[in-house]
Amino acid sequence: MDDSLLPTPDRLTAWRHDFHRHPETAFEEHRTARRIAELLRQAGLEVVTGLGGGTGVVAVLDGRRGPGRAIGLRADIDALDVEEANRFDHASQVPGKMHACGHDGHTTMLLGAAFALAADPDFAGRVVFIFQPAEESEGGGRVMVEEGLFERFPMEAVYGLHNWPGLAVGEAAVHDGAVMAAFDVFTLRLSGRGCHAAMPHLGSDTILAACQLASHLQGLISRETSPHQSAVLSITQFHAGDAFNVIPETVELRGTLRCFDGKLRDYLERRFRQAVEALAGFHDLRVELDYQSRYPATINAPEHAARCAGVLETLPGITRVHRDLPPSMASEDFAFMLEACPGAYIWLGNGVESAALHNPHYDFNDAIAPLGVAYWQALVTTLLDD
Repeated sequence: MDDSLLPTPDRLTAWRHDFHRHPETAFEEHRTARRIAELLRQAGLEVVTGLGGGTGVVAVLDGRRGPGRAIGLRADIDALDVEEANRFDHASQVPGKMHACGHDGHTTMLLGAAFALAADPDFAGRVVFIFQPAEESEGGGRVMVEEGLFERFPMEAVYGLHNWPGLAVGEAAVHDGAVMAAFDVFTLRLSGRGCHAAMPHLGSDTILAACQLASHLQGLISRETSPHQSAVLSITQFHAGDAFNVIPETVELRGTLRCFDGKLRDYLERRFRQAVEALAGFHDLRVELDYQSRYPATINAPEHAARCAGVLETLPGITRVHRDLPPSMASEDFAFMLEACPGAYIWLGNGVESAALHNPHYDFNDAIAPLGVAYWQALVTTLLDD
């Protein structure tokens, strides 16, 4: 490989800023995928495109020490439907879309690792670089698994990472089990008899019922979930009415329910449905409920988490590896990959001053890109050391 292609900090920053300027959302990451494939081919890797619904990219690199085990490294590549509030030179050029979660940085770090390892493949076995589309709520990880990712590219373990705002640069977090929560979404429509606001007895009050339901459902968490388990139910949208003096015929609520335990997840869904039906019956309302189970919980295999922590502790740029941080109630479709193949998912500090994920002021911290590259490179050479 030409030394001019090695992943220097300046080159990593240039790649990342290019991805940031051109964000693409779920299953529409065509430019992003083309650029990833172009760079991987420059590094001399075998590249497969068109996966994961059409925009996933996978590359394979064999070590010079000969055959051996295979592991996978995964980065998500999609952006969000968020209008960027930043005004720096590399701000999004696409109205209403931005890399508000740092997937531009994740992509850049994995590309950098591919270049570094291709330049010096001092390991035995195979690395599979997985660039996955549609992580944000659309399940690109599930699609890649269903399309046969692990059959087409057999591997004994798969690893992922996410930048973490609020965690200092140089710090990382590794969990022995649960890392991110399972997440379900719901759309609930209550319909009755609309009426004049001055004569509510002539109709069925959808507003009153919806407000009661929003409060009532919280009892599933506060009174039916053990205090030793984590769960959260949030109603995030409430759509109703057009006039001051009309009780509307229809109210629509939307929201999300999250937890870690599979049995609890099933129980809460069942009780959610029962609570909705009971309250609607009391108010003489019709119910339309669309309840969707989206992502399972992201659960690390303890032995793989220990390997990741051990590698992180050897890196000069890592000052602390947290092993006791609570898991996040946010979700991650890397969970589908971990259900199909053992592995681990870590957090890499994006800085204590970083804006939160999914915030219009967020930006991936370019200072951590070389650290992410070093982590991936060290993980490969450590785990594939014959």
